Amino acid sequence: MAGNTFGRLLRLTTFGESHGPAIGGVLDGVPPRIPITEADIQADLDRRRPGGSAFTSQRRESDRVEILSGVFDGRTTGAPIGLLIVNEDARSKDYDAIRDLFRPGHADFTYQEKYGIRDHRGGGRSSARETAVRVAAGAIARKVLGDGIAVRGALVQVGPHAIDRDRWDWEAVGANPFFCPDPETADRWEGFLTEVRKAGSSTGAVVEVTASGVPVGLGEPVFDRLDADIAKALMSIPAVKGVEIGAGFAAAALSGEENADEMRMDGGTPVFLSNNAGGTLGGISSGQDIVARLALKPTSSILVPRRTVTAGGQDAEIVTKGRHDPCVGIRAVPIAEAMLALVLADHLLRHRGQCG
Repeated sequence: MAGNTFGRLLRLTTFGESHGPAIGGVLDGVPPRIPITEADIQADLDRRRPGGSAFTSQRRESDRVEILSGVFDGRTTGAPIGLLIVNEDARSKDYDAIRDLFRPGHADFTYQEKYGIRDHRGGGRSSARETAVRVAAGAIARKVLGDGIAVRGALVQVGPHAIDRDRWDWEAVGANPFFCPDPETADRWEGFLTEVRKAGSSTGAVVEVTASGVPVGLGEPVFDRLDADIAKALMSIPAVKGVEIGAGFAAAALSGEENADEMRMDGGTPVFLSNNAGGTLGGISSGQDIVARLALKPTSSILVPRRTVTAGGQDAEIVTKGRHDPCVGIRAVPIAEAMLALVLADHLLRHRGQCG
């Protein structure tokens, strides 16, 4: 199986399956002498781990990370950093009844057709369980970026219910189980998701992730554009079906005058009067905030019977039992932050290598 490595100079390779003994990864290219501890990484993992509220999967994983290599006396050595997270609460028997059934919306069918074999226990390699390693690596990427660059994310829509942007408050994001910047909407989501869970169904969501303090110049024109790499990183997150940068699809309805981010001088420094471009121009960071949004589909594992087929080619009906998120968008917030941090750290190292 190819395609398990992400990045150019800062390269992350992940391994492991949802119901295997452990998941882990190797992060190579981290500069030496950067302070890092397991506690630094754990803070981000705790935001993503399951069982944190009634609105996420009730799988009980501590997601304790162990640094196996690349760190000595609390600092990176420049060697590859090995990361390991033990799977503590896998219940493979939950999937025995669907061993020979293809779950609609999952990768069961495509994995079987491509490889001729698949791990039916929770999706194996295709499970979002793998993203815990990305979050761990993203915590290290934040250290590479330094304190001057802040990467933050928020849930801005659950099902049909979007936030009121006039009430956006970053302080509220950590004060509710939804990473929601609008407390009033967070209260509405609680009732909505309670009904979704009771119905045995699921719902989609939109996550917004931003990075402030990004210097001008990150990104390479043409194929390695910064926004293109951000889009790839976010699209690689399980369940993501759409990504937009800045104004995104809304830009299609704007005139040239409305869409143009006009500029003026302020204290000898060029400043932009708007940010429809989402912080990139020609694939290169402009110094404005990087702004991206990702749309996630409803969780495919639901208790409502769905039509499917068996591995042997017979029509069938399926109900997916087990412990699943009614809305995968909630825990996608720290994952999106991690992927954005990894892209920015990679491009920061590439920029320094070429331009000093």
